[in-house]
Amino acid sequence: MKKLLSLLLTISLIPAITNAQILKTKVAQGEIEGELHNGFALYKAIPYAEPPVGNLRWKPPVDKAPWQGVYKAKDWANRPPQPIDENDPNPMPCSEDCLYLSVETPAKSADDKLPVFVMIHGGGFLNGTYAGTMDSFVKEGIVYVSIEYRLGAFGFMSLPALSNESTRGTSGNYGLMDQIKALQWVHDNISNFGGDPENVTIAGQSAGGISVSVLCASPLCKGLFKNAISESGGSFWPVANKRGGNTAICTAKSAEKIGLEFQKSLKAKSLKALRRLPFKKIADSTQLEEFWPVVDGYVITDDQYKLYEKGDYNDVNILIGSNSDEGWIMSFDIDKGTFEQNIRMHYGSYSDKLLKLYPISKSYTTKCAMADVFRDGSFAWGTWAWANLQSKTGKSNVYLYYFDQKSDNSFIKSPRGANHGDEMVFIYGWNIAPFNDIETKMSNIMKQYWINFIKTGNPNGDGLPHWSKYQKDTETVMIMHNGFHLSKVPNQEQLNFFEEFFKSKRQ
Repeated sequence: MKKLLSLLLTISLIPAITNAQILKTKVAQGEIEGELHNGFALYKAIPYAEPPVGNLRWKPPVDKAPWQGVYKAKDWANRPPQPIDENDPNPMPCSEDCLYLSVETPAKSADDKLPVFVMIHGGGFLNGTYAGTMDSFVKEGIVYVSIEYRLGAFGFMSLPALSNESTRGTSGNYGLMDQIKALQWVHDNISNFGGDPENVTIAGQSAGGISVSVLCASPLCKGLFKNAISESGGSFWPVANKRGGNTAICTAKSAEKIGLEFQKSLKAKSLKALRRLPFKKIADSTQLEEFWPVVDGYVITDDQYKLYEKGDYNDVNILIGSNSDEGWIMSFDIDKGTFEQNIRMHYGSYSDKLLKLYPISKSYTTKCAMADVFRDGSFAWGTWAWANLQSKTGKSNVYLYYFDQKSDNSFIKSPRGANHGDEMVFIYGWNIAPFNDIETKMSNIMKQYWINFIKTGNPNGDGLPHWSKYQKDTETVMIMHNGFHLSKVPNQEQLNFFEEFFKSKRQ
């Protein structure tokens, strides 16, 4: 009888053991404990570096020191310092103690070796948070990681005093160094959460997509990831002394002038005084696009277009693209004279060509023209150039998409097409209203494309419209509009203009 009871007890325990999640594990710094979330193990705030406060403000991230006992990662960390939206009734608190990442895993043991998906949030390098889960991907056998990094002046300010105290003689890009430090932590520790460090996909949208582009070219990232997804982001602009309305990326030396003006506006007479200022004063004084990644010779070694021409980059599988009207969110109506004046200021001798490609009329207003210039010069050209260069000089898979689905689920509706970020609603299931039948089918297919790519570096799978590897001037771009079909890249004449314009700036 005792033997029978013992056998029954053992059998009854089998499902609990089989279905057990990794709610407690070890990382380089010590033991760590998460919590159960919708059937998965969730670690909300894992510190991957020391808090960048005091003398560590405007320094490269420092490895997190070991801790004693069990670290409980059950609460989301504060957002990095950033301007607070006055219309937000319940804003998340901010803190310089912000270098955390989250892990959501379906793994049952450390031996599962599941594919890993690392999300880098957008927000113009000024706003945003890593907080949130990705249940729809995790339930498909993917370990989801989201990383936080420094923003605004804290993450991207260059300054002569900072360059002087650096052993490399340069400054800026601290937020990118945070991202790299987080990826190194993932590489070294994710196997303890059931993830495969040799099958990591990094992804991001907007500033997150630009970050992905930069990381794909940075020598500091060699071997840290196998696949990359960039939604509306690519950093292939030429190098210049001014960004000039998203027409260039600056050197750290030229960006130091912006840093000096910012220091002057804060009435801080020294770097020591800057480090003593309350973080809120610095964050609230920072403007959108005031601080941006720079060519520092370390994280970003050169003009990325030239690096790709030479084959000097991390040759990983890429899935990249842009949206049909994503400039709408960044544009507004102005009078025709002011619009043309702004164009001539940024495009010089190429202004007449640009104005012919984007002509103002009663139906095609200055907002429409501004939106399309922004779409093509800031997003579409960069992803197109990236696809052209890597398909020519690389060996890995290249997939290019163009998302053109208007929806009631748009974050900010455009009357003409898909606005900035609209594809995320379909891929990650962030819809605020019910999808119609077409949208439901499109969302299911897009999710599966992304999931397949994360697992294999190839979006294709049974029952999905075939997505060809990209080849220039061929029907290999996946157009996402009321379904899916392959075509040549849209707006070819406009993209050719930007290719010619940026080439002239390089010369």
